[in-house]
Amino acid sequence: MKKIHVNAPVILSYVGLCLLALVLGYLTKEYTTYHFFSVYRSSFLNPLTYLRFFTYALGHADFQHFFGNMLIILLVGPMLEEKYGSKKMLLILLGSAFVVSLVHVVLFPHILIGASGVAFSLITLSSSTFNGKGIPLTLIVVCIFFLGGQIIDGLFLKDNISQLSHIIGGVIGILFGYLFKAQN
Repeated sequence: MKKIHVNAPVILSYVGLCLLALVLGYLTKEYTTYHFFSVYRSSFLNPLTYLRFFTYALGHADFQHFFGNMLIILLVGPMLEEKYGSKKMLLILLGSAFVVSLVHVVLFPHILIGASGVAFSLITLSSSTFNGKGIPLTLIVVCIFFLGGQIIDGLFLKDNISQLSHIIGGVIGILFGYLFKAQN
């Protein structure tokens, strides 16, 4: 009998932390979601401001929001963690969360919550497996479908979805793809 192998410890830990944040939000009537798992403009004298630059990507508004992001992360993340290793995967998760939140806080006064920017960075990183033969066609197609769709949605839809976070996350994934290729 074969035993279960933990093939993506960073991704699985991240999903577990997101689930914990969601449950805590429900148990505390969203107190923890607002104070710890969302990012918004606040005083830089408050130490939680710096923590929220990262922890907002653990929080989600509800189970539907959570499942949507986790499905993408669980489909794409393990193969990326196996390819690049756990340390680089942690760097991607933290780097994506930080850059997306920083841009959001500078440009927008409203709250940002969720792992959408992280998910989009993983999507584009998975399409960015550069082998030295030029730009992968899959990356171009992904950019047209996912990022192009977000640009169109951002221009024409009025909803509570941060298309800019998706776009920034996607660009970050591409940049990590180039960075990791340059390191090889």
